[in-house]
Amino acid sequence: MKNRLVRNMQNLIFLLLTFTTGLFYFCFYLISLMLGVSLSFTVIGIPLLTYVMRSTQIFVRYERIQTKIYTDISIADYEEKPPIEGSLWTQAKDELLDHRNWRAIQWLMQKLIIGIVCLFCAMILYIVPLTYILSPFLIPFGGVHFMNIPINTLPKSLLMVVFGGILVVIGSWLGNGVVRITGSYTRHMIKAIK
Repeated sequence: MKNRLVRNMQNLIFLLLTFTTGLFYFCFYLISLMLGVSLSFTVIGIPLLTYVMRSTQIFVRYERIQTKIYTDISIADYEEKPPIEGSLWTQAKDELLDHRNWRAIQWLMQKLIIGIVCLFCAMILYIVPLTYILSPFLIPFGGVHFMNIPINTLPKSLLMVVFGGILVVIGSWLGNGVVRITGSYTRHMIKAIK
């Protein structure tokens, strides 16, 4: 029972982290690439783009570690590129022309869509059943509404506890599947970037 509870907590944390990191990657790359391109006619733009391109390796490694910790899915190591030698402009040219960087940015930015789906699944599969189970304690605070029916009496709230218990079992099973599918996205991402 304790292992199952820990597993469900890890699944919930992973689903919420997927949304958070997906939103971060999307905003980070959208803003930094637009800023770097718009400042490319100055001295600041090209080095900014170079460092943004180098960040893909760090973020892909982080995704691999996060997926490995929370889902126990085996993922092949992500091979780092050797450091580029030469002047700053040579490094910038090599980083900007490296197709692995652009593919990594594409996969990391797409994670926002998966993150939104994961946020929705986390709410439906984990938070809603917990709210239904706690409905007897929520009556003094206005209660819970289920399909626009107020749950404001003890018999109705006990019925919601039973319904919440059923949803917990179903949500646990479906949550494991959603986490596995989301974890396999990272595996496919690393295979596609190599």
